[in-house]
Amino acid sequence: MIPFFNKKKDGNLKKKGKDSSFSSDELQLENGKTGIEEEIHPELSIHPSWNISPEKQYVFRFLNNDLDPLKPNQISLAGIEIDRENDEVLVTAFVRNSLPNEVLLHEIELLLLDEKDQILARHFFNFEELGKLPANSSRPWVFKFPKSAVKADELPEENWRLAFNLNTMRQHQLDLDPSWKEHVNEDQVKKLNEIINKLPALGKNEFNLTGLELKKLEDGRLATTVFLRNGNSQDITVSQLPLQVMSGDGKVVAKGQFELPNMVVKANTSKPWTFIFPPELVVEEEIPARWMVSVAGQ
Repeated sequence: MIPFFNKKKDGNLKKKGKDSSFSSDELQLENGKTGIEEEIHPELSIHPSWNISPEKQYVFRFLNNDLDPLKPNQISLAGIEIDRENDEVLVTAFVRNSLPNEVLLHEIELLLLDEKDQILARHFFNFEELGKLPANSSRPWVFKFPKSAVKADELPEENWRLAFNLNTMRQHQLDLDPSWKEHVNEDQVKKLNEIINKLPALGKNEFNLTGLELKKLEDGRLATTVFLRNGNSQDITVSQLPLQVMSGDGKVVAKGQFELPNMVVKANTSKPWTFIFPPELVVEEEIPARWMVSVAGQ
């Protein structure tokens, strides 16, 4: 269960990772906050399913007591050790809570970072398995990164850290390009946000297009405004986009390839953009009542 106990004498155990701390606001936790300003030393909390000896509990208590105190209203990850087991990377860490109430976290992507904040591994974990973290507590846990989640051939022994990928914790948001911010008013932003909230949720690694508006311009061009929707936990850069507009009965209305100025669609956001087809790429004269936009060739 706890790999480093298997290969070291208790007296040689020491904390080798760094700490990452996040405020309850960053994690969008609704738990009540404390108004105190004094630093907090969370107390050790062993998960009920961990049947470990008093000696091992003593080691965890010793390691926990040696950790830096937290500011009020934080969740922190304190790295202890990295181990390899077959093709998996096992990271033992304390999950620390300085809120005055218990906290139940859900599915979150964890990043394993080196001392230069380069990503060594990334993987989603169901934090509900840790159970409810008691108020002002520090719970040790082993996070298992499968082989497919590991990005580095070699892992450092020290000065690494675990961090929450905050992009995977916040709600899907509107991402307005600076050029759009200059031309849309508050009511239009509100309507765009309302549309986002009504759309089906994206999968973790899903990227799709959702049509918003289709209109014919006076010079014969066809303009379509779409949401570029990114459900990934990482930003996506789009430099070329083969696009097609289809009618509800499957006819091609317009089709063409667009060059984009290395457009970045931020993680877990939807970015509106207008694509204009020149007349020679418009196949149908009439705008259909029902239509959809998609990446051409898919």
